[in-house]
Amino acid sequence: MKFTKLLLLFCIFATFLTSAQNKEITLEDIWTGAFRTEGMDALHSMKNGQQYSVLNFDRTSGTTSIDVYDYKTLKKVKTLVNSNQLEAIPNFSDYTFSEDESNILLATDVTRIFRRSSLGTYYVYNTKTKDLSLVAEEQIQEPTFSPDGTKIAYGYKNNLFVKDLSSGTTTQITFDGEKNKIINGITDWVYEEEFGFVRAFEWNAASDKIAFIRFDETQVPEFSMDVYGSALYPTQDVFKYPKAGEANALVSLHLYELKTDTVTEVKVNKDYTDFYIPRIKWTNDPDVLSAHYLNRHQNELDLWFIDAKNQTATLVLEERDVAYVDVTDNLTFLKDNSFIWTSEKDGYNHIYHYSKEGDLINQVTKGNWEVTSYYGYDEKSHRIFYQSTENGSINRDIYSIKLNGRDKERLTKSEGTNRASFSADFSYFINTFSNASTPPEYTLNDAKTGDLIKSIKDNDKLSETLLDYKTSKKEFSTIHVNGNDLNMWMIKPADFDASKEYPLFMYQYSGPGSQSVSNTWNSANDYWYQYLAQKGYIVACVDGRGTGYKGADFKKVTQKELGKYEVEDQIEAARQLGKLPYIDASRIGIWGWSYGGFMSSNALFKGNDVFKMAIAVAPVTSWRFYDSVYTERYMTTPQENPSGYDDNSPINHVDKLKGDFLLIHGTADDNVHVQNTMRMVEALVQANKQFEWMIYPDKNHGIYGGNTRLHLYTKMSDFIDRTLGDKIPEASKNHEEKVKIKG
Repeated sequence: MKFTKLLLLFCIFATFLTSAQNKEITLEDIWTGAFRTEGMDALHSMKNGQQYSVLNFDRTSGTTSIDVYDYKTLKKVKTLVNSNQLEAIPNFSDYTFSEDESNILLATDVTRIFRRSSLGTYYVYNTKTKDLSLVAEEQIQEPTFSPDGTKIAYGYKNNLFVKDLSSGTTTQITFDGEKNKIINGITDWVYEEEFGFVRAFEWNAASDKIAFIRFDETQVPEFSMDVYGSALYPTQDVFKYPKAGEANALVSLHLYELKTDTVTEVKVNKDYTDFYIPRIKWTNDPDVLSAHYLNRHQNELDLWFIDAKNQTATLVLEERDVAYVDVTDNLTFLKDNSFIWTSEKDGYNHIYHYSKEGDLINQVTKGNWEVTSYYGYDEKSHRIFYQSTENGSINRDIYSIKLNGRDKERLTKSEGTNRASFSADFSYFINTFSNASTPPEYTLNDAKTGDLIKSIKDNDKLSETLLDYKTSKKEFSTIHVNGNDLNMWMIKPADFDASKEYPLFMYQYSGPGSQSVSNTWNSANDYWYQYLAQKGYIVACVDGRGTGYKGADFKKVTQKELGKYEVEDQIEAARQLGKLPYIDASRIGIWGWSYGGFMSSNALFKGNDVFKMAIAVAPVTSWRFYDSVYTERYMTTPQENPSGYDDNSPINHVDKLKGDFLLIHGTADDNVHVQNTMRMVEALVQANKQFEWMIYPDKNHGIYGGNTRLHLYTKMSDFIDRTLGDKIPEASKNHEEKVKIKG
C-alpha cells in the first residue's frame, strides 16, 4: 500500500478517535446521499474464469451495455452489446447468459411485484449473429435458458411455457393456473418471502425435462390492502397470505417431458400431510432430481433423490432438530454425484461431504464458530471456499479448505468484514472489505494464496468527506447479561466528558439468527446515530440471546417464546448501562424496525421502570398476525402454543405503558401488515394510554420514496429530543454500582 494512502487512513483513524472536526451531520446529508459509498456493479464471471462482465449504464445517453473485463488487468476487453445498437429497446436493466454464453437474455420494463418477484419484457440477443428477438409479447416471470441454450422456460399468469428459440414456437406446459388459486412453477407470497426464491422450476442437464412445484392456494385465506393512490377512489390489493396456524398452499412436485409433452406428478415414499418443498435441484445425472421436503414445524428436513425415468424416490438424508432446520442454497453436487451440505447438527453451522447414497464421508469444517457463506467447490484443486466467524463473531474472513478437511488457508488478512466473489474457475476472487473505521474497499486477490493482485476501488473520497465532520468512534465490547457475554457497540458524543451524564438511546433488531453488532462500515442508520451523538446522546446496540453466529444453542434458546429472553436481555442491558457514571438512568430510550419494533414495544411496556421512551417502526404486535412459515418455525402454531404467542405480544401489555411511545407504519406493508399497528392502537386507546403515531400512505415495509425517509427520521429525531433530550448533558452524579464491561 502506498505511503499516501497509509497517511490518509491514519488521519481518518485519528479523526474517529479524536473527532476534532466541527462540521455537523444533518438529516439532509444522510438522506440525500452525502455519505453514499461507491460500490462495484454486479458482475458475472465468464465461463473461461479469466474475464468478467458488468452491466454499465450511461447516464448521458440513457443507454446500457454489457462490457467484458480481464480479471488480471481489470481492463475492458470488449463490449458484448450496447442498447444504442438495438432499435427495439432503449436500455435494459438486467441480463443472463446462456450456458455457452452465445445468447444473452435482456430484461426491460421490469415491474416489481413483491420483495423478490417481478414482471418484465425480455429479449434474447445472439452475440454471434447480433439478432434480437422478443421472448413473449406479454410481461413474464423468471425466464430461464435451458442448459443447451436452445429454449427458454418462463411463467405467465400462473402457468408455465417453453419457447424454442430456433423455431420461435411457444408451448404451454400447464393450463390450470389461476390468480389466487393455482400457481405453477412460481412461488406463492410466503415461499418468496420466507424461503427466499421465486422460480420454482428447474431444467435438467440434458434440457429435456423440467421439474416444477405446483401451489394450490384455494384454501389459503386472503389478505387485502387499500391502495390510496391519487385517484378519486382507492383500490384494493388482494392476495393469499397464510397467517400462523392458517391453511398453507398445498404443494406438489411435477415433471414435464419435452419429448412427449406430458406432465406427471412425482410421489415420494412417505406420507406427508402438511409440508413444504422449499428447494428442488437436478443432480449432474439428467434423470435424477433432488428435492427438499420439510414438515410444517420445520424441524424435520428430508432430502430425496427422484429417478425421473421410473418415477421412484430414495430418501438420501434426514436432518432433525429439536427447534428447526435451516433451509439453504448450499447443496452442491460433485461429478460423482456425492454432495456438499451444510448443517448445524454439531451445534455450529459447518460443511459436510456425503456420498450419493447419503452416507457421511467426512465433516469438512469443525470448531466453535460458524460457516456464514459457502462460495463453492473447485474440482481441480479439490478445495472448498467459504466465509466464517473463525476470527470472532463480529468479523468475517474468507477461507479455503480441502474436501478432506485438511490444509485450511485463511485468504483474507484484514480484520473486519470480508466478502468474496470468485471467478468461475476459482483462480481469482474480488474481495469486498470494510470495518467500522474503513469504508468498503474492493480488491482482486489470488484464490490460492489470498495475496493482493490489484486494488480495484476504494472509498477514499468518502473518507476525505468525513474528515470535515464531527464523528465518533464506534466502540465494540461485550456486556455480561443474564449469564452471557453479549456483543455490544457504543457511540459517544465527539466531545464526550466522563464527568457529565448523557441520555442513552438503544437500537436492536434481535430476530432469530440476526446480527446488529458487526465490524463493518456504516449503514445510513449509523450516520443517524452519529447525528444523535453530536446532539449529546450516547447510542448503543446489544445483540441478545436469539441472535446469530454464536452457535445453535445461543440462537435457538428463544424457541416457542419469541420476545421473552430477547426482551429480558435488552431490559437488563439497559439497566446495567444506566449504572455507568456517565449515563443518566432516567433517560434511556430504545427503538427498532419490524422485529425490532416488536422488541422496542415490549421493552417499553415490560421494562417501564427502565425505559423512558420507545419508537416502533412497522412492528409485529402479535405473532398471530404474521405469516405461517416464519412464525411457526420458531413458535409452532397458535393452536399448539397459545401462551407463547400471547404472553409476549405487545398488544397484551399496553396497560404497563408509562413512558413515551411513537408507533409508525406504512399502509402498503405486504409483509408486516398495518393491521398490527391498528390493533395496537385500539388496545392502547381502550387502556386509555396516550401515545403518538404516524401512518405513511401506500408505503411498504421499507417506508421509502421521495422525501419519505427524510420525513420519517426527522419525526423520530424530534420525538427523541422531546422525550430524552430535555437536559443534555447535566452535571455528573456518582453511582455506587458500576457495570463491568469487557473491552
